[in-house]
Amino acid sequence: MKITRRDLIVAAVSISLAVTGMALAQSASKPVMHSCIFNWADLKAEPTKTGARRAVCDAPTPALGNLELHITTLNPGESPHLPHRHPAEELMILREGTVQAMQNGVTNIVTAGGIIFEASNELHGLRNIGTNPATYFVVKFAPRDLAVTK
Repeated sequence: MKITRRDLIVAAVSISLAVTGMALAQSASKPVMHSCIFNWADLKAEPTKTGARRAVCDAPTPALGNLELHITTLNPGESPHLPHRHPAEELMILREGTVQAMQNGVTNIVTAGGIIFEASNELHGLRNIGTNPATYFVVKFAPRDLAVTK
């Protein structure tokens, strides 16, 4: 089969349209977040089946492809989800309570004030092992070149 000049023109136009479409899709995505303040009183607690969640932000920044912040409250004995892994890295700061943190099959106990770091694509999970609710701040971040899945 011979490739004709017409085939090349059709391919070039198709590629140009695809690139333009991708650029438009990216420009239509979430706006870049700049310096701002989040007051606790403004963060509405949404009930979940395991406790509550306060959404803070979920947007790209000047330096990151995405920055997600939320605050989770877990009822005693609960886990937010099954152990999992994702490309983005995550930092959790335990405000109150006691949790069991599993990282790549190793389990540790974390108490109020403790900090948990989850590296990219490493298996991790969390469970409230205390008798009171456990509340922790989640900072999930990904560089621009990292494909992020929720």
